Amino acid sequence: MSTEPTYAAPALDKGLDILELLADRPGGLAQSEIAEAAGRSVGQIFRVLATLERRGYIVRDKQSGLYVLSMRLFDLAHRQEPLRGLIAAASPGMRDLAERVRQSCNLSVLDAGRVRVIAQVESPADFGYRVRVGALFGVDTTATGSALTSGEPVVRPDAAQEGITDVVAPVHGASGVVAALTVPYVATTFSAVPAEDVIAAAMACASDISRNLGWSTPVD
Repeated sequence: MSTEPTYAAPALDKGLDILELLADRPGGLAQSEIAEAAGRSVGQIFRVLATLERRGYIVRDKQSGLYVLSMRLFDLAHRQEPLRGLIAAASPGMRDLAERVRQSCNLSVLDAGRVRVIAQVESPADFGYRVRVGALFGVDTTATGSALTSGEPVVRPDAAQEGITDVVAPVHGASGVVAALTVPYVATTFSAVPAEDVIAAAMACASDISRNLGWSTPVD
């Protein structure tokens, strides 16, 4: 049995409960719905909601009265130096890749057992598939998750979006796989670059980003 002391912080618990609850309800919740879902009374959460709103972590829609998460937590996460450095190292190559293959591309990392999109470059063409920065996806159900966990390139049809082939290349840092570069390849009669060229370009771009992060190809 653990002998470490247990410290209670009821107000902090309430705040975290509310943030985690709203993270799972993108449409927002009313004050009474938050209280019911959190197992607390409206009076118990009123001050916490007011504080979270004042500090910019949640936003209350003036018309509907629903509370939703702001981008404050995402902004805080992006202040971390490793993440900022990763995006800075990847962004020039990603922009060049999107321009060359006429497709969008995005960069993802593992975040608490899920895939988190941290950067996105849209297709310069008139069409393309866009993924929202900050979006979360499953590890086991996505090609990006497979590349992040296996460290191997993955090319396969997207499980959720018909007509899209996910082209994914792992990005290595000095300590191993740190991210995955994904091109959600949209094949139409207007696609100017064939799939095999997109795959080659994505793999080359991921290698360039990896070298920018201090990774070197192992020598047999």
